[in-house]
Parts: sequence; C-alpha cells; structure tokens
Amino acid sequence: MTRPDAATDVFQAQRPRLLRLAYRMLGSLAEAEDIVQESWLRWQRADRGAVAAPAAYLSRTVTRLCLDAMKSARARRETYVGAWLPDPLADAAAVPEDETMRLDELTYTLMLALERLSPLERAAFLLHDVFGLPSGEVAETLERDAAAVRQLAARARKHVRAARPRYPVAREEGERIARAFFAASTSGDTAALSGLLAEDVVLISDGGGKVIAFRNPILGMQRVLRLFAGLYRKHAQLPTTFVRPLWIDGLPGFLSRARGDVLQTTALEIVEGRIAAIYVTRNPDKLTHIADAMGEAGSPTRSH
Repeated sequence: MTRPDAATDVFQAQRPRLLRLAYRMLGSLAEAEDIVQESWLRWQRADRGAVAAPAAYLSRTVTRLCLDAMKSARARRETYVGAWLPDPLADAAAVPEDETMRLDELTYTLMLALERLSPLERAAFLLHDVFGLPSGEVAETLERDAAAVRQLAARARKHVRAARPRYPVAREEGERIARAFFAASTSGDTAALSGLLAEDVVLISDGGGKVIAFRNPILGMQRVLRLFAGLYRKHAQLPTTFVRPLWIDGLPGFLSRARGDVLQTTALEIVEGRIAAIYVTRNPDKLTHIADAMGEAGSPTRSH
C-alpha cells in the first residue's frame, strides 16, 4: 500500500477538527463536508512550503469558506419551508461514533442560540471560545483588528451564556424522561404527558417541505397536549414506533418512525425536570447520516 504523502497526513490529522468547525458554523453536516472537501482542494494547490502553521492556515480557510457559504445559506433559509433546525448530531451506545465530532460542549440548544448571531460573531465565538485559537489568530482569520474581535466574541458569549442550561440533565434521568415522553405522547395519555412538560414548552418540527411537519412552533403546554391528543386519535391504527434512544448534540431523545415509515429524531431540552423544548427533525436530507450509521433500511421520504 502506498503511504499518503506528507501533505495528506497533515490534512487528515486536521480533518476532524475542521469538520467540527464547519458543522458548528453552518449547522449542516452535508455542507460542512463540502466545505472541508473544498479546503482540501485549496490545500493541495497551496504553496505549502510557505505555510508556517498548517493548522492555522486550514482553520482560516475553512472559516472564510463558511462565512461565504453562510450568505447563501441565510438566503436559502428565508425560503425554507417551515421551521429550520440544525442537522441532528446523534450518538447511541449501539452506533460507532467519531468522538472527534463531540469534543466541545455545544448542545443542540446552544447551536440554536448561535443561529441568532451574526456570521462574524459566530465565527469569533467558535474560534476563540470553543476551538481555543488565540485572539490574534482569530483577528487574522476574520480580517478584523483584535479589539473588534474581542467585541464580537463578547456579544456572542452573552447570547450563548443566556441559552446555556443551568443544570445539565444526568444521562440516566434524561433517558428516563425521553422514554416516558415517547410513551405518553404516542399513547394519548395526556395526564402523563402534562406531568412531563413545562408550562411554556415549545415544539419545533423541521420537515423542510419534504415530509409533513408543523410549519410554526407550537407554544405552551395546552397546545402541545391538544396536538399529541389529536395525532393519537387520527393515527391510532398506524402508531409511531420507537427505534432506539439517542443523545442529540447533548440532549436526550430518540429515533422513531412516525406512522410506520417516516424516520425522525426527537431531542428534548429539560429544565428542572420538565421538558422545556421538543425538537423534531423529519427532513430526510438531514437524517441520511443517522439512517446509514444505524442501519435503518427504507426511505424516510414518504409523506402522509
């Protein structure tokens, strides 16, 4: 077997970190992989003898590609059908996991908080606070002076701090609540479900126009209870099936098949023992990596 050349070795060593950075910037695994592939092509064309710090060079390349991509991504989201959620980054005991994608503490909730930042704020926060790059290097990457970068990161940090869970749920407790939620929400047991939900719970469902999903967030316990009660009455003969528990970017949840064949993930944000937010991803384009990793046969694209 031919040994990869030194340039390939350098890039492959950085690739997991670059993929994490691009995913955190864009919220899309497919787009992140495209960005990393483009950075590889640029690395091949670069005058590598003039690159003193390959890791910094590659981080700059990926960040700038992401900033360019975010302009078109935001335009696409303006025409996106229904609510948009980041791709679910999931792990499960039965699924081999690339741990390099889970080396930071950003949860699904914090990914949504990052969506409210400007692209430069998001980049400054990720590069400095999450990936540990020195301020000077971040300033060079963003082509801003150090003072401006510090302000960008400070504003971002304030938003993220407000969204960060004060009391992260323990794994065992999270899995217990997730299983209880599945059982109550799919059986029409509104009494049990009301005991799990916070009064101001919100449900967000992302179908991307590919499968049926709720186009707007469902706000408040009573509305969420009526929603699940109605779904049970309508589809009792074709129930949702539980596939396996998952942790989705730090939040407890599960993989299921709704009405027999539509694959979906559900992530639960839990605050003081109650479910404060329910994030349901049904867009099949966002679930391909999970279906492949978990051997879930069949197309998740059919709509009812």
